[in-house]
Amino acid sequence: MDFKLKSEFIELDNLLKAANLAASGVEAKQYILAGSIKVNGEVETRIRRKLRAGDSVEFGEHQISVLGKTG
Repeated sequence: MDFKLKSEFIELDNLLKAANLAASGVEAKQYILAGSIKVNGEVETRIRRKLRAGDSVEFGEHQISVLGKTG
């Protein structure tokens, strides 16, 4: 799935919520702290990791490509 940024970056926990992969911030944090999320192929445990255009996120069978904002 592609995720288009609305600003320069989005934090990892907020991306999981925006992509409907986590129902709440608490759930998103649990997934991240459990080591269930990979950013650019590496396990990421920083909840507020800033994601920018070109980053990719893996969560189970889901893959998200972060795209730059338009206009």
